[in-house]
Amino acid sequence: MVIGVCQLELFLHGNFSLKGKRQVLKSIVQRARQRFNISIAEVEDQDLWQKAVLGICMVSNDRQRVNSILDQVVNFIEDTQLTRVADSQIEIINF
Repeated sequence: MVIGVCQLELFLHGNFSLKGKRQVLKSIVQRARQRFNISIAEVEDQDLWQKAVLGICMVSNDRQRVNSILDQVVNFIEDTQLTRVADSQIEIINF
């Protein structure tokens, strides 16, 4: 069993309220879940309106597939133009 974990630090440019932040993150989270079949949630900085940290997790039996999907998720979120990825970290664990 292979577990992939990704932490994304996002900067939400042009956002000036928590309500606006929630709308952007909800859109990103729903689209990523549907497209990649991953677990994704906001895990830190819920009270900051221009910064968000997303946690993403995927389980599979193939290490390359997990790495590939997590890379695709990061690229997908960058390509939405709704936010800027300030930092990303991917960790893959074999059990």
